[in-house]
Amino acid sequence: MSKNLTSRAEDYSKWYNELVVKADLAENSAVRGCMVIKPYGFAIWEKMQAELDRMFKETGHQNAYFPLFVPKSLFEAEEKNAEGFAKECAVVTHYRLQNDPENPGKLRVDPQAKLEEELVVRPTSEAIIWNTYKGWIQSYRDLPLLINQWANVVRWEMRTRLFLRTAEFLWQEGHTAHETKEEAIQEAELMNNVYSDFVQNFMAIPVVKGLKTESERFAGADETYCIEALMQDGKALQAGTSHFLGQNFAKAFDVKFTSKEGKQDYVWATSWGVSTRLMGALIMTHSDDKGLVLPPNLAPNQVVIVPIYKGEDQLKEVTTVADEMMKDLRSLGVTVKYDNRDTLRPGAKFAQHELQGVPLRIAIGARDIANGTVELARRDDLTKEVVPSEGIAMRVKELLKEIQESLFNKALDFRDNHITKVETFEEFKNVLENKTGFISAHWDGTAETEDKIKELTKATIRCIPLDAKEEQGTCVFSGKPSTRRVLFAKAY
Repeated sequence: MSKNLTSRAEDYSKWYNELVVKADLAENSAVRGCMVIKPYGFAIWEKMQAELDRMFKETGHQNAYFPLFVPKSLFEAEEKNAEGFAKECAVVTHYRLQNDPENPGKLRVDPQAKLEEELVVRPTSEAIIWNTYKGWIQSYRDLPLLINQWANVVRWEMRTRLFLRTAEFLWQEGHTAHETKEEAIQEAELMNNVYSDFVQNFMAIPVVKGLKTESERFAGADETYCIEALMQDGKALQAGTSHFLGQNFAKAFDVKFTSKEGKQDYVWATSWGVSTRLMGALIMTHSDDKGLVLPPNLAPNQVVIVPIYKGEDQLKEVTTVADEMMKDLRSLGVTVKYDNRDTLRPGAKFAQHELQGVPLRIAIGARDIANGTVELARRDDLTKEVVPSEGIAMRVKELLKEIQESLFNKALDFRDNHITKVETFEEFKNVLENKTGFISAHWDGTAETEDKIKELTKATIRCIPLDAKEEQGTCVFSGKPSTRRVLFAKAY
């Protein structure tokens, strides 16, 4: 199966597209720009969702659900937000179809069924949520309001790629209201840290925590926090964002509260989200020319057991051993699958599980049973070893932890080796052309310089790292004074 994959060196983009389809993660649909997430791909997303949902609830958030449609008048209430998303909006203008009198058997939009007000299919939910919050918040006793929504959104993308950029995608969006500016900023920082913890500890992807520049901020935000990751082709990917919205949406939707002192004031707000784009990050960070490589913490099946047998008697013998092994593994919290399909030979099963990134494979045959051994195969480094079957469950548990750490360290080494400091624009262009990755460079802080660099190189400022040290220097492009470095890169 993996032999049919284009190699990363030959064509990284083609490799990615082929892998998503061949590993049975997703496929293009009959709807232009939209994808079908297949069961195996959705199982990975469900594991992501479950862990994030747990983390949100542990930090005091509750889930709710808001409408898919946003009246245009509400959508345009916060001008910056409306302007930022206007070009990507799908709009509902009619509410009924009818038989087409000129084309029997066909339908047309009923010209008499025009909506009095158009409905925007949500590209993000701030407008409908803040209009709702106006009725929920009257007093300081109603604050903080900590709400998350798991939903789908639509942004009318012209150039799409499975998981990375589709017209419709799945995500979560948190929307919170606070008494003070300080509380809201703390919330935005907290959620950026939650995202960082999840991406690093579950996805095994190292990230840089930072702030977006003014031109890269979320439309309607006073500040955007982000986590940036680096893919194997040297391009950056924004893995999550958390926005401090100030009082912009509270003022747009007149959301006020009575303080302890009896004064009326607007609430302070945040919003934050990650999406199925994380699936793209997972694939591009760890996978190889043989297929998907999944970190154990997110693999639907952490272990697969493949029986090697001739005839029904040997299969029964192997199955008895496998059943006991699965019981031991599951008692330690390991997810395991027994692949006893009789439609595929063992070699074909090995190839499929390798392509789908199962972290550990155990092969058991009649000879193994006689010897008290099993064959263990790791997906991350493709090594195999024959080990005693006694105590195998604990050994597997330890190996899964080792694989998780190994994947993170490998990605961290790659990321750190692809952060390059430059002092001149010639060096900047040379790194982009020949090495890729993050470029650490001084920037004069102006949008003009940022735009010019983007125009000339297609590289953008991915973030101003939160741990960036004060450092006197000169802007890599304009030569003007600068006090710290920022990270540039080409990005998805």
